[in-house]
Amino acid sequence: MADSTIKKVTAETAPEGAMGQIYLASGKRVAMRLWKAEQPQAKQSVRRDYETVGYVISGRAELSLEGQIVKLGPGDSWLVPAQAEHSYRILEPFTALEATAPPAQVHGRDE
Repeated sequence: MADSTIKKVTAETAPEGAMGQIYLASGKRVAMRLWKAEQPQAKQSVRRDYETVGYVISGRAELSLEGQIVKLGPGDSWLVPAQAEHSYRILEPFTALEATAPPAQVHGRDE
């Protein structure tokens, strides 16, 4: 029988992660999270076990991905492949929605 689970998560009641991310709906293979009004800062370079796609709602940032710089602004979307070295430099208050596959918050992948 197919999985018919329905989940609804609102940003106001969703759990917050240690890095300020707000965990939204998640399934077995994909999860969403919201970065809300992240203030200007440089985020440390990391490699993650999951693939990330994102969409900028507001603000501006630069994504450094394997030595390439990608400028991000409202309406832009991006992809960070699993295991790719990357970092973000937030230039102005930044709100973005990301999806991770497999889910970032499972088994400590976000730490």
